[in-house]
Amino acid sequence: MDEPKHVGIDELTAAFYAAFDNRGARLPKMAEVRRMFLPDGRVTRVSLDGVESWTVDEFMAPRITMLTDGTLIDFHEWEVEAETTVLGNIANRQSRYRKAGTLRGAPYCGEGRKFVQLCRVGDHWRIISVLWEDL
Repeated sequence: MDEPKHVGIDELTAAFYAAFDNRGARLPKMAEVRRMFLPDGRVTRVSLDGVESWTVDEFMAPRITMLTDGTLIDFHEWEVEAETTVLGNIANRQSRYRKAGTLRGAPYCGEGRKFVQLCRVGDHWRIISVLWEDL
């Protein structure tokens, strides 16, 4: 979605979204999500109800359950627009995404925005934090 210099970030972002895909009875790739983040990474959601912030494991636990117990099936989310700023070994990605699936037997869809902060560790980009809001 961005310039060639952002290829590693584009790939990491696509893998992050794809990790939650359970279409066709796929299993979510939660172990991969852990490797995408720094060990002390955070995930934060802003909503009308307030701000919730989790460690990566705290964020993933309820999602693993929903994506594997039949609560949320045929789920996927994808990036529809993004802008990435890279300053040396740090980066920020502003992203708009959509999501769809079947939640408790009913069609489920939505969209939102994410800010993803990243840093380069060796030859790879890692996520420091994800901040999002559903629209």
